[in-house]
Amino acid sequence: MVLEEIKRICSLGTGRIGPGIALTFALAGYQVHMYGRSDNSINQAFDIINYILEKYRENSLVQKADIPEIMGRIRGVTTLEEAAEGADFVIESIVEDLTIKQEIFGKMERLCSNNTIFASSTSGLTPTAIAQNLKHKDRFIVAHFWNPSHLIPLVEVVPGKHTTQNTTYITSKILDLIGKKPVVLEQEALGFIGNRLQFAMLREALYLIESGIATKEAIDTTIKYALGRRLSTTGPFESADLSGLDVIYNISSYLFQDLCNSTEVAPILRESIDEGKLGAKTGSGFYDWTQNSLFKINKLREEDLFEWLNKDKRKYLG
Repeated sequence: MVLEEIKRICSLGTGRIGPGIALTFALAGYQVHMYGRSDNSINQAFDIINYILEKYRENSLVQKADIPEIMGRIRGVTTLEEAAEGADFVIESIVEDLTIKQEIFGKMERLCSNNTIFASSTSGLTPTAIAQNLKHKDRFIVAHFWNPSHLIPLVEVVPGKHTTQNTTYITSKILDLIGKKPVVLEQEALGFIGNRLQFAMLREALYLIESGIATKEAIDTTIKYALGRRLSTTGPFESADLSGLDVIYNISSYLFQDLCNSTEVAPILRESIDEGKLGAKTGSGFYDWTQNSLFKINKLREEDLFEWLNKDKRKYLG
């Protein structure tokens, strides 16, 4: 398989990530088969895609006249046979369950050609584990799209133990072509880069609450109005260089000893789950959520991310 031969994309999944992935490929001119388990799930996915396109239009990222052609590139299907038909590149974003992912890729491998590349958008499972039962492990890779997939540029590309350099190269290049920002890991690891960093921060945040050092409101405010602002421009190593490595060393010499290094899940998290407080989807978690408060924070996040997309577009065009 060479990059120029990839014409049709198969997108497996119609949940939070799938519709955005399908649309992203369609926006770049690819024909897409979007697989869902039922007509209802396909209809819901198209509702999401129409909503996204309207937001893109409002932010001058697409023209109204181009929307019918973009939509025409996406075909909703409810069988794997239809999904696999002519597929050159398969991207999966179904439930985060290793066994289910192994099963669906096993079926797709039997249905697709001997050149098809298979990719999973898993949030943290290793590609070697997912591809364990495949005959062609060399053509399997992780391409982790971040949620919301139509607004976050980053995609983590994770080759497994058997993934060829060509599979990694083509996957990275096709992500470039659809306007994403791929980062390739040197070797696989649970959680990849982003979730390892994110959960390290969450572990310390939970420790700060449980130790009585700070409230959840103070912690969220610190991230939003300090770290979040700075890290959008300078990553941790750039920030360290700008601060001075001698300064970072001196702080590390006393602070590392005091940071949380527990390998157990924080009790406060387990207690919330036991009480049925799962977050926004149940109306309460660390915070209480109403339809109004949830609408407001989702709207604010969406507006901020669209602002970043427009900023990226201006930077690229400049």
